[in-house]
Amino acid sequence: MAEVQVVCDGTLLTARGTAERERPVRFLRFSLRLSAEASEADTALASLQRRLAAVRTALERLEVEELRVTSPSTWERPAERGRPAQVRASLQVSGRVAPARLQPLIREVGALPGVALAPVTPESDPAGDRPLQRELLREAYRDAYGQAMEVATAIGRTRVTPLEVSLEGGMAPPLPLRAQAADAAPPPFDPDELPPPTDRFAVLVRFCAR
Repeated sequence: MAEVQVVCDGTLLTARGTAERERPVRFLRFSLRLSAEASEADTALASLQRRLAAVRTALERLEVEELRVTSPSTWERPAERGRPAQVRASLQVSGRVAPARLQPLIREVGALPGVALAPVTPESDPAGDRPLQRELLREAYRDAYGQAMEVATAIGRTRVTPLEVSLEGGMAPPLPLRAQAADAAPPPFDPDELPPPTDRFAVLVRFCAR
């Protein structure tokens, strides 16, 4: 790749502009680990199959979308003092549900045998991704340009010209809710309390001030 030499016949300024926007929660993305133990691998896998059937039934009642189930894996836990050797079979289940399903997801699915819920992550409607990214890009550049103009004015320059722009964008993952059924207590888990999905965009711009 050829290098481009940036030449400025005035004062070189660098500014980082940022923009962000919170978006409504459209889906809840979840994942869970399902496991079962037994003295032999066949028995552990058979138990895992039964537990998976129960999880599938519960998720179907919640109208789960994009359900994904990994292939199972097994590992042997060595015998310890007072504990015989066991074979653990496990797999991962993931999908998405409507925000209104948060409470039954935690209390009903999370309470099933062998289930360990991972953090639940709110997601927005992907249909608005591109228009919002364009808007955030424009806002981030205006932010950088405004900063450069303030510095240029302070040092007696009247005009700034962009020389180089680096994009630093994307969706910042919201802080997830770690939900374990055993910790559930009134009042119910409220999807409105989840941190909303937030899109952020940043640009690093090098200007020439004249």
